[in-house]
Amino acid sequence: MAPDRINLHLVSDATGETLNSIARATVAQFEHAAITYHRWSLIRTRFQLHRVLEGLEAEPGPVLSSLMDRALRSDLDTTCHRLGISVLNVLDPVLAMLAEQIGENAMARPGRQYVLDADYFRRIDAMHYVLAHDDGQMQAGIAEADVVLVGVSRSSKTPTSFYLANRGIKAANIPLVPGLPDPPGLEQPTCPVVGLTLEADALVEIRRHRLRLIGAGTQPGLIRHDTTEYVDRDAVKAELLWMRRLCTRRGWPVIDVTRRSIEETAATVLQLMDGWHDRQRKALAGPA
Repeated sequence: MAPDRINLHLVSDATGETLNSIARATVAQFEHAAITYHRWSLIRTRFQLHRVLEGLEAEPGPVLSSLMDRALRSDLDTTCHRLGISVLNVLDPVLAMLAEQIGENAMARPGRQYVLDADYFRRIDAMHYVLAHDDGQMQAGIAEADVVLVGVSRSSKTPTSFYLANRGIKAANIPLVPGLPDPPGLEQPTCPVVGLTLEADALVEIRRHRLRLIGAGTQPGLIRHDTTEYVDRDAVKAELLWMRRLCTRRGWPVIDVTRRSIEETAATVLQLMDGWHDRQRKALAGPA
């Protein structure tokens, strides 16, 4: 029997990304969760909150809140108590712990994490960099990269690069193609180089899907999915083996992305970057 569907209200005075992340991480732990999400973002006035309260009246359900304004929080808490529904201000435990450790009260200002500061402009700059250096473009600018991702076609290099850019990381990505010269500019890289690979069967399916998209508006039979070397299993296996050997020869770590999300792949790239910089610092410091 399917579980009853519940309404989950996410109420934020900013973009709501924090609540979305918490909801995704926690709901994923419930195998039979049946949830309808109600996302209320940029709630900063009583007029805006009134829409939320009307929504709670119409479709009652538990509330996750990250509101900072005390008056708005009080109104929300009062309505939830009257309706007999649970409300949790998710930032309170962290704010309380940090206030105790820092010895300073939180300012309780909404959207403080989205100010146009140096970190914000670094992320924008990284996004422009990824756009300019996607798929091996503008290789003269590789020296400015924070990390270079290499791999065969359709190995998640581009989406991983964009995810890293949102963390302020300038990520260039370069395709590895058997039979072509090794990528220039990576003989003595000034930043970490990380290879991305995946299992042959998974790569074949991804490439077939790509070919179907490319051929969707073309003449029937123009693209032979079953015969092209691009999706031939043996050819793909040989291509992946060549790629791994190249990375091993160059000393580049390789991440198997077959069963990883983009977020997990990016987290591993960041760990490898930290390790690379640690080794560089130790090398410069010399023997203890």
